[in-house]
Amino acid sequence: MQITKGRVISAKMTNTAVVEVTRLKSHAIYQKRIRRTKKYHVHNDAGAKVGDVVEFVPTRPVSATKHWKITKVISSNVTA
Repeated sequence: MQITKGRVISAKMTNTAVVEVTRLKSHAIYQKRIRRTKKYHVHNDAGAKVGDVVEFVPTRPVSATKHWKITKVISSNVTA
């Protein structure tokens, strides 16, 4: 099972969150590390909020764009 970590950037939809995953890729010729990001629509039963770091796994299609489900919130964005 593929477990992916990312940061929640939007949680405005009902039971859906948009999670951004950032990875570092090495350039083929210059070997400079390049930051690449990708956004995923995930099913949000865990109640994750914007700024939280979450772990999510693939699941059956929940809707046309949702094929992932949040398993746990790793760190919460707590503001005092």
